[in-house]
Amino acid sequence: MPTTRTTPQDIVERCLELSKADGMIVLVDDVSTANLRWANNALTTNGMTTARNVTVVATLAGSTGTSSGVVARSAVTREALETVVRAAEQAARDNGPADDANPLVEGAAAADWSDPPGVTTPGVFGEIAHDLGDAFGRADDERRLLYGYVEHAVRTTYLGSSTGLRVRHEQPSGHIGVTGKSSDRTRSAWVGRASRDMSDVDVAALDAELTTRLDWAKRSIELPAGRYDTILPPTAVADLMIYAYWTMSARDAHEGRTVYGRPGHGTRVGEQLSSRPIWLWSDPAAPGLECAPVVMAHASSSESSVFDNGLPVRRTDWIADGELKALLTTRHSAALTGLETTPVVDNLGLTVQRARGGIDDLVADVDRGLLLTCLWYIRAVDPQNLLLTGLTRDGVYLVENGEVVGAVNNFRFNESPISVLDRFSKAGATVPAFSREWGDYFPRTAMPTLRVPDFNMSSVSQAS
Repeated sequence: MPTTRTTPQDIVERCLELSKADGMIVLVDDVSTANLRWANNALTTNGMTTARNVTVVATLAGSTGTSSGVVARSAVTREALETVVRAAEQAARDNGPADDANPLVEGAAAADWSDPPGVTTPGVFGEIAHDLGDAFGRADDERRLLYGYVEHAVRTTYLGSSTGLRVRHEQPSGHIGVTGKSSDRTRSAWVGRASRDMSDVDVAALDAELTTRLDWAKRSIELPAGRYDTILPPTAVADLMIYAYWTMSARDAHEGRTVYGRPGHGTRVGEQLSSRPIWLWSDPAAPGLECAPVVMAHASSSESSVFDNGLPVRRTDWIADGELKALLTTRHSAALTGLETTPVVDNLGLTVQRARGGIDDLVADVDRGLLLTCLWYIRAVDPQNLLLTGLTRDGVYLVENGEVVGAVNNFRFNESPISVLDRFSKAGATVPAFSREWGDYFPRTAMPTLRVPDFNMSSVSQAS
């Protein structure tokens, strides 16, 4: 007799039914993923995976406060759910009172609660695969080599609580990265894009960009370390701004551990961080960057709380007209810092008022400087001023009299994103951007091109 697979809704309801805790939250994540890989101008592998993860949060009220216990498991059968629930309850008993404890968010079942999980299939790459075949033919003719990877995933999260909350969110996301090399492998370039459904991926345009960059690299120039007039394309700006966003915990700032903290005690909310007309924002309804409209926290940290699950999120201006307006807060850290409750939003945008044009427009104005592709291996050097270090990657180009004249060696850089936001001299229009460093985890960003007149290339790197 055929068996019926347990639905995510069944798992949520069964866990809540088994609960002996004072409160319980259950999150079930169903993830469907398809991918395609190629090398040496030929498709090599493709695959499809499905996964299910269950997270159970139990809360217990005591004389000294409310504790919480979190247990997460993958591939859990219906028969094993009681073990997971009991483990979460035991963890809550073992833990002391949670400092982020708050009443669980109340609610009702959303209209789409009963809908099945979203899925993807390799068919999402049908047009891309066809266009890649054309690109492989061009590359063969021009003695170029193409390597790359494309992935599309649909994550459907079901969130239910003992307070009646039933929320379903379906999150599609995808990305493509293509590396082009000369036939002798002495020249290399990279391009990448994020996409919700892959329908807007223009393989021919990506291939044309790679061809241009490989042509630029036919002339190789060695440059020393130093401060250079530097064009950061949206990809590189995303590499920096995502890190700036991820370190925006109000609690960490309040405790004086980040650039957003005031010396002594408190946060810098209300202070002018940049003299430029910039807006750093997140918006769950931003076209093309849509993300979960409520908190879906699988663990508590300085910037998120399991007690806040189901709390609505909204457009938030983190920086408005150069002023720090908000930081990442839970209900607990908002009360601790005296700030508004502004939870994490799963996208990020940077807008410069009245900025127009793109990379080519900014390059055309440079007498002598550098054009980057992307950054990688980014690490914090000094959290107090958000000084970061990392390496340039897959193409650093010399610009003279408004034209790219060749490729130069890679560098290690030392820069603070906050300082960059106050020092850039020109900016382009905000466009969808895919971070090379963080895009696999945080693909929904929109960034401008920035020109920084004195970007610090602290040393020459042998990385290629």
